Amino acid sequence: MNLCVYYQAHVVPQEAWFFVGVLRSFEHLCFDRTLEKERSIFEFFVPSELEASFVHLMTYFQNRGIVVDLKKLPNRLADAQAVV
Repeated sequence: MNLCVYYQAHVVPQEAWFFVGVLRSFEHLCFDRTLEKERSIFEFFVPSELEASFVHLMTYFQNRGIVVDLKKLPNRLADAQAVV
């Protein structure tokens, strides 16, 4: 099975609406969702062939202080025990 690359990041809460709007304008770049609303932690599932484009866009947001602490992590859906 070919799984997406998985990232998590903190998005500055005051900029989340703008961030999500811009991200969704890039069709098929990634699937994003809020993982922890209270801490404004987002998760992203990125097709491996689009990872370079995703990282480029996230670097843009990091340089503007909108995205903080972008981390590439193991895909949490790869663990069958994690998906219930």
